[in-house]
Amino acid sequence: MTEEHVLAIDLGTGGPKVALVDRGGHIVASEFEPTPLELLGEGGAEQDPDDWWRAITTAVHRVMGHGLVPVESIVAVSVTSQWSGTVAVDAQGRHLYPAVTWMDSRGAPYVHDLITGPVNVAGYHPTKLKAWIQKTGGMPSHSGKDPIGHILWLKAERPDVYRSAARFLEPCDYLNARLTGRICASYDSIVAHWLTDNRDLSKVAYDPQLLAWCGLTENQLPPLVPSATVIGEVLAEVATDWGLNPGTKVVTATGDVHSAVVGSGALADYEAHLYMGTSSWLSCHLPTKRTDLFNNQAALPSAVPGRYFLANEHEVGGGALLWLRDQAQMVSDYDEANTLAAQSPAGSNRVIFTPWLNGERTPVDDHTIRGGWNNLSLSTNRADLVRSVLEGVAYNSRWLLDVVEKFSKHRFDGINFIGGGAQSDLWCQMHADVLDRVIRRVAEPQHANTRGAAFVAWLALGRSSLDELNRSVTIDREFYPDPVARAAYVPLYREFLKIYKANKAIHARLNG
Repeated sequence: MTEEHVLAIDLGTGGPKVALVDRGGHIVASEFEPTPLELLGEGGAEQDPDDWWRAITTAVHRVMGHGLVPVESIVAVSVTSQWSGTVAVDAQGRHLYPAVTWMDSRGAPYVHDLITGPVNVAGYHPTKLKAWIQKTGGMPSHSGKDPIGHILWLKAERPDVYRSAARFLEPCDYLNARLTGRICASYDSIVAHWLTDNRDLSKVAYDPQLLAWCGLTENQLPPLVPSATVIGEVLAEVATDWGLNPGTKVVTATGDVHSAVVGSGALADYEAHLYMGTSSWLSCHLPTKRTDLFNNQAALPSAVPGRYFLANEHEVGGGALLWLRDQAQMVSDYDEANTLAAQSPAGSNRVIFTPWLNGERTPVDDHTIRGGWNNLSLSTNRADLVRSVLEGVAYNSRWLLDVVEKFSKHRFDGINFIGGGAQSDLWCQMHADVLDRVIRRVAEPQHANTRGAAFVAWLALGRSSLDELNRSVTIDREFYPDPVARAAYVPLYREFLKIYKANKAIHARLNG
């Protein structure tokens, strides 16, 4: 029997990866194509969905052009993408406006008006807060970066787009609509809208009260389908263009957080993984729905049917290295960054970098905080500056670990490390030293999302069980904390936390 494959598409902020993945989770072929991001004033961050589609198509053509597997072995297409974005579309699924991405905070004033009242708890009207947490597990973020913030911003600032829109879609569900002609969302992809009742994972549905508070109707949002199910087939014209067989199945799309959970090799409850892409997070599956209001994290529906996972996010993870390369122009590529960082001692000669270049979501929901270097002197050199960026992201990961372990009431003795940042031995060791935990790098960590998307397809098609998929993920290497480096980082991490507290009010005044 011919080995079956999934064509997995992972649309990151920097562009899509496209991969062919077999039943064992092995990446047979992979290609990447960059896409531009437009950063606008007042917190705007947009992308052109046509750029997404062109880049995906280019990458698909290259993957298929390798001719490594027979076309008939490709049985499904599975999409994962940047999560918590908004694409306004017409009734045919055609976009009417650039995609408002997860980085866009222009909706913050409108979310503020939605969620506050005369008396507030953590910035929320108590009645609304209780309903949101009980039903959804979370609530609209103060930052305005959730889809509800985007939709309210469109309503106020782009009323022609809002009036013309038939539906508002997540990026992954927009791509599925272009693939199949069917507009829908899964129980997991829709979660960040904070409009669904997630208490019973067998029948997630939009909640009339939450919709009314937001001034929306169910018809403005995509119909819902269960996670990990087949939603249709690739349209004939897409199949012809991409070189796929007619009838190739398309499964429910997922946000990048969801696919990473599935592709991390840590699927049992309280088995943790750390993701380091443009953004970063530390997550695990949890047995019940719970919410941590004060640290902005919650258990939400997983891409695995009937399961909850812990959702949190750092706005900037590996994106700090992108900034170091593209904006600060201090390094030409990641290899140079690693080489330079290795020339500075643990602790970067006491230079501390805070990576809050686009605000922060967890453990604090603060869209006005900003990052930068601290404790520079005339003796500070380029190696110190570069290493401090890597260390600053690791300090931020430790900050997240502290609140995640407290929330889950479990210590994570081993953490699976995935994402492009996990390819760096130095960064893996740095995280082991700063977090004081064993870091377990997953093989081909940069492909965790495409692997996870493929795993969702195997589940949807009934080809594999969850246990079989989890056992197929290989650990490439384990990194153990070094006592000397650990001792150097302990006092610097304490100061890292104090830097946030000392600068919070200043940045609120500067950026509010």
